Amino acid sequence: MIKDYLELGQIVSTHGVKGEVRFDPWCDSPDFVKKFKTLYFDSNGEKSVKVISARPHGNIAILMLQGVTTVDEARALRGTVLYMKRSDAHLPKGTWFIQELIGCSVVDADSGRVYGEITDVIGTGANDVYSIKTEVGEVLFPAVKEFIVSTDVTEGIVKIRPIKGIFSDED
Repeated sequence: MIKDYLELGQIVSTHGVKGEVRFDPWCDSPDFVKKFKTLYFDSNGEKSVKVISARPHGNIAILMLQGVTTVDEARALRGTVLYMKRSDAHLPKGTWFIQELIGCSVVDADSGRVYGEITDVIGTGANDVYSIKTEVGEVLFPAVKEFIVSTDVTEGIVKIRPIKGIFSDED
């Protein structure tokens, strides 16, 4: 389900005394945050803020936002979720955000059988694993090209060729 604005992360505290904020990015790396010149305070993109500077600092990012020049102004933003405009991310073809995969139906590419819905994407290091809510419970499915036939987040459908027995007790 493609959204124009996606959650990028949350302001967790202040940094220094000049209005910088410590930002916990909900993405692969704090470096990703450096791509954005503008962020948003809402999921509709109605209230924006210019990013003066962004730099990684361990597993967080330090942001200087336009109009935030004191520690008190920065402290007032603690807990605020910031959104990014999806089109500003410039993802490679065939790459999606986890937020776009969640809610997609998982369908057998050959039979058309609907197995369930993706409820989470778990990064394991080697490959992602889709958590799929089925009628009988949760199934963990490896998101690798050998089993994923196609992904259409616009239509909300992921077509797969499942591993034998993963969705049933068959051999």
